[in-house]
Amino acid sequence: MTTTNTPVDTRGPIDDTVRAAIRSMPKAELHLHIEGTLEPELALRLARRNGVTLPWNDLSTLRQQYDFSNLQSFLDLYYQLMAVLKTADDFRDLMLDYLAHAAADGVRHAEIFFDPQVHMGNGIALDTVMDGLLEGLRIGRERYGITGGLIVCIVRDMPVESAQALIEQIAPRVHDLIGIGLDSAEVGYPPSLFTEVFAKARAMGLHAVAHAGEEGPADYVIQALDLLHVERIDHGCHAADDDALVARLCAARIPLTMCPLSNLRLKVVADLHDLPIRRYLDAGATITINSDDPAYFGGYIADNYQALYDTGYSLQDLASWARTSLSASFIDDARRQSMLEEFEAWQRRHCEL
Repeated sequence: MTTTNTPVDTRGPIDDTVRAAIRSMPKAELHLHIEGTLEPELALRLARRNGVTLPWNDLSTLRQQYDFSNLQSFLDLYYQLMAVLKTADDFRDLMLDYLAHAAADGVRHAEIFFDPQVHMGNGIALDTVMDGLLEGLRIGRERYGITGGLIVCIVRDMPVESAQALIEQIAPRVHDLIGIGLDSAEVGYPPSLFTEVFAKARAMGLHAVAHAGEEGPADYVIQALDLLHVERIDHGCHAADDDALVARLCAARIPLTMCPLSNLRLKVVADLHDLPIRRYLDAGATITINSDDPAYFGGYIADNYQALYDTGYSLQDLASWARTSLSASFIDDARRQSMLEEFEAWQRRHCEL
């Protein structure tokens, strides 16, 4: 693998002017799990509201559970807390809490993952989940001006038959979705398992994305491209292990939806300098920056941008990723043009920073 020098930051701590510019920068979030925005305070509130007993009944004790050793240790807590989500109102409130954070961080459009297999396993109907999330999106658009859509995710470490059944269940509501994704524990669950599932979803008119190369090998990224025919790769860190794959991603302009603080907290890398972002930039890859599961990983989307600025990337680098996120969105041309015009106005105001 070709290596390049990581950026060295000689500017000192981020100042308030740059911090405000980063937060106000118009951007889209393309890698966000709505269940991963369940803050501890809301989890405890919903548990009380719905009569759900958790192993932790106070905020301090619950927060102590957020020290993860790897992806699986995070998923164990993530799925346990999802049990507090019972009603359409719960899902609406979850969405609105996220959109309030997103609005404060300059998000203009969000494409949001959700995991119906887990909720249905908890006895919650698909319609309950979707009705609540869509109501939250509707209110959020009126309240914050944020457009958005839902990407139904396949939980890859559940039986393939469960994924196949889900595709049949979403068919009557496919008009309420923008895409299909693939998430959860990656190693041992290659994209090849879900070729037929994704083919059916694409035939329904859904866009296709997949988590690949987070903890899994570069070959999982290749499978996602060749077998699932995805339009974006979520994470993609280990694509950097294969020079030919990096060249292919660049040539095809396949966006990588990278999540720095997630990769740090789950120990995909020991330090943000170890992420292959500089290598991807030098190669000409298409990169976006996102928050993944911000309630668990210590920061929403602007915090991820700021962390990379503190690592040594320039405001111009950050701006290029924000612009790419708008261009890479699954949105109609009129909305994309409107967002790009807003971004260009922001850029004119902040070009001297």
